[in-house]
Amino acid sequence: MDAQNVEVAALVQKIAALHADIAKLPSLSPSPVVDALFTNLVMACVPPSPVDVTKLGPDAQRVREELIRLCSDAEGHLEAHYADMLAAFDNPLDHLGRFPYFSNYINLSKLDSLVLAARHLPNALFDNYDRCGAANDRARKLVRADEGLRKRMSFHTADVANLTDELHKYDVVFLAALVGMAAEDKAKVVAHLGRHMADGAALVVRSAHGARGFLYPIVDPEDIRRGGFDVLAVYHPDDEVINSVIIARKIDAHAKGLQNGHAPARGAVPIVSPPCKCCKMEANALQKREEMATTELSI
Repeated sequence: MDAQNVEVAALVQKIAALHADIAKLPSLSPSPVVDALFTNLVMACVPPSPVDVTKLGPDAQRVREELIRLCSDAEGHLEAHYADMLAAFDNPLDHLGRFPYFSNYINLSKLDSLVLAARHLPNALFDNYDRCGAANDRARKLVRADEGLRKRMSFHTADVANLTDELHKYDVVFLAALVGMAAEDKAKVVAHLGRHMADGAALVVRSAHGARGFLYPIVDPEDIRRGGFDVLAVYHPDDEVINSVIIARKIDAHAKGLQNGHAPARGAVPIVSPPCKCCKMEANALQKREEMATTELSI
């Protein structure tokens, strides 16, 4: 066995052991034991690794699928715990830094939206959809003290699979990492978005890369293309930020050159890695859009 295979085997064995310990926990609510186990799991998965989790054997795939579900449940408990803690303050937004992953952008979807709305997109309107009514109630409490932000943030209890006409009004749709945890479920969600989003609207999808695929679902850019989108760029971080980001654009289903409503292959997709970070990702996406516009004008 070569050195790379030895490294992969050792990593899989370590993660399987952590999975066994986590699966035995009586509760996934935040506690010293729960926090320590998930910290060890993240620390095992974050460093660069040659592992391709999609090609592991059936036993490892079972562990991976169960870990993603366990991580999802644990994040739900973490969100509830810190949302309740923050809601106790007069202005919860002033204390978002108490959320343990705030500084490295591994925020839960509700906190992500609050940060964007409050600090980076001061004039944008945000509609937040969650299947859990309790999660939406907690999110409303976080913005109650900021009148301007509260007017721009709406919270809806609904499943994205049941949204149709609503999707057509958005310029950008952010798809959370844990919406559709199995690959086939994620592909169905993307296809649904492709049928109902407006032509030209942007789709931002959270994914994972390498060993981080033990924590979050990996999204195949080809599934996004088959859903009716043109993939503009893919960004894989190599720091403490776990999720990869895929940026895509909804293609006009009646546009010339489409193949059965799917975006045609356009060659290699820009893969952006550090040290270029997000600025390079955005630059590549802009360049791609300009190239596409030039091509479309010349047809």
